[in-house]
Amino acid sequence: MSTLHVFIAGIAVLLNSCTTGEQRKGPENGDPTIKGTWKLLSGTTIKDKDTVFTDYTKDQEMIKIINDTHFAFLRHDLNQGKDSSAVFVSGGGTYSVKGNTYTEYLEYCNYREWENNSFELEYRINDDTLVTKGVEKVETLGVDHINIEKYVRLK
Repeated sequence: MSTLHVFIAGIAVLLNSCTTGEQRKGPENGDPTIKGTWKLLSGTTIKDKDTVFTDYTKDQEMIKIINDTHFAFLRHDLNQGKDSSAVFVSGGGTYSVKGNTYTEYLEYCNYREWENNSFELEYRINDDTLVTKGVEKVETLGVDHINIEKYVRLK
């Protein structure tokens, strides 16, 4: 390969890596392996000195679906709403990925006060496991805590 070809290839790589700011409609510049359907295994919230761990494999179930441009989550109890554990939570919107940062722009949620907020999360994927960590902050609700979630990829 001539020096000119190497130079042109280098310029092409450089131009391809340039972006013009954050992209809200999908993870074009991020890791595509985040796309898929994920089952929530556990969650940990930390507020001040209080830490609460929740095992989402007992009495309830949640999935998060991430496609090219949007995410959605669905959580419900496993007793079909027939006792005090009754719960149903759903929401979704667009997202972006930049490096190891996954940001959700929540447009729809059955808890309407959460809508129109964004949540920036660090994430890592190891084999079929996704772990996210970030601050959930909704000033109007007095919500301000660290949220750590662990998911497994569904096949």
